[in-house]
Formats: sequence, structure tokens, C-alpha cells
Amino acid sequence: MAEAAHRQDASNIAELDPIWAELRAEAETATRKTPALGGFFYASILAHETLEDAVCHRLAELLSHGHVNSGAIRPVLRALIKSSPEFGPAFRADLAAVFDRDPACTRYIEPFLYFKGYHALAAHRFAHKLWTSGETDFALFMQSQSSRVFTVDINPATRMGIGIMIDHGHAVVIGQTAVVGDNVSILQGVTLGGTGKETGDRHPKIGDNVLIGAGANVLGNIVVGHCSRIAAGSVVLKDVPLCSTVAGVPARVVGDAGCPEPARTMDQIFPGGVQD
Repeated sequence: MAEAAHRQDASNIAELDPIWAELRAEAETATRKTPALGGFFYASILAHETLEDAVCHRLAELLSHGHVNSGAIRPVLRALIKSSPEFGPAFRADLAAVFDRDPACTRYIEPFLYFKGYHALAAHRFAHKLWTSGETDFALFMQSQSSRVFTVDINPATRMGIGIMIDHGHAVVIGQTAVVGDNVSILQGVTLGGTGKETGDRHPKIGDNVLIGAGANVLGNIVVGHCSRIAAGSVVLKDVPLCSTVAGVPARVVGDAGCPEPARTMDQIFPGGVQD
């Protein structure tokens, strides 16, 4: 009877929340395959009823500090979840983005447990909510810890869309007045920054479905159009047209984007090479 009830519960979860159901199934499989990590899989995933609660637990453990431990962080994150239904869809869209775009990712459990790009983005979502709610010190604590632990520094005021992948999650810096659209892919070493000591609205506005290559610097209050590509190592100082590819130092338009959704295809090769 208990086993039948368990199967029914699993079926209901799979129908209502397929990503969470798959994540739990992967954790159960991983526990059988690697019993030594069974306690880790249980505490991180299987002990929780929802993905949102599991994210709160995982981040609290990762961001725990000597003076602000996981027991102090977890209830703050859970309270934000209860008051903000937008967190759930964002967590799922970000997981799906990594699973879809990263060829090294074969299971949802991998970004959820191990990929610091996913962790940094989830931490930023909490920090941004704290910031906009006036809890600036806790927001800055989250930013500081995230930068220290994940080597990704996103100002808590930054507005981020959903379905974002921060690949590798190393040495990424995103400034205070930057805006990042939906379904964007950002590789390692990217800076979305200012051009000096100016104040006010001074950071880039990244459109939807944009691919930003490794080591690219996008500087100033400029607009990167939807469905465009920024080549690795480029320095972008001017607006980028819709559906185009820019490359170079300083960057210039070298062709069209090559496909409707560059961030999903992750194609960084320019057919025929860069043309004059």
C-alpha cells in the first residue's frame, strides 16, 4: 500500500512539475550508484518537497559564513520564496537552460548540485529581491558571499531575466544598472561594466537570446540587440544591432547572427571567418 502511494505521489509530481520530478529521480539513482554520497543527495534534494525549498537549502549551505551560518540564511530565503512566486519559474528555466545548452551537462542534478554559474544566478535572484525590498545589507552580504564562493559578482540591483546560463561561472562581473534579458548565455570572464567613474545609468542592456563569448567586455550604457552574438575576447563600446555578430577590439559588426537563437545553439564559429 505504501509503495503504491509512493508511485502515485511520484506520478503526480512528474505531471505537475517534471523538472523537479526528474531531479528527484536522478538523486535516487545517484544514491544507489554512489552510496557514500547518499546523505548529501538526501539532504540536498530528497528531503525537500519542492524545488524552491531545495534551492534554499543548497544556497544556504554554500553561502554559510562563520558569523552568518546556514541556519540564519535559510529562513530568510524561504520567506522570500513564500512572498515571491516568480522564483519557481526562474529556477526551473535556468536549470533547463543549462541542460539544453551545455554539452557537459547530462542531468539536472549536475547544475543543481555542482555548477557555480547556476548557484550564483540563484543567489542573485534572492539578493535582487532583498535589494528591491530595502534589505540592502542582506543583499550585499549575499552578493559578497556569492562573489567569494562562486567567483561571479552580480550587483544586487542588476535586473536579470530567466532561462539564463552562466557557463563555468568564473570571473563574471555584472554592474549595478545592467539589464540582462531572457534566454541569454554568458561564458566565463565576461564583464558587463561601465566606462569610468560616471554615475547613473551606466551599464549595458542585453536583449533576449544573446550569446556573449568568453572574455568579452561590454562597457557603457549601450544596447545589445535581441538574438545577437558577441565573439570571445571582444570589447563592445557601441550598440549592437538586432540579429548580428560583433567581434574585435573595439568590436564591429562582422555578419548576421547565423541563427534565430544564438544563446541556445551556442555556435561561436563564424562561417568563412571574419570578413572586412
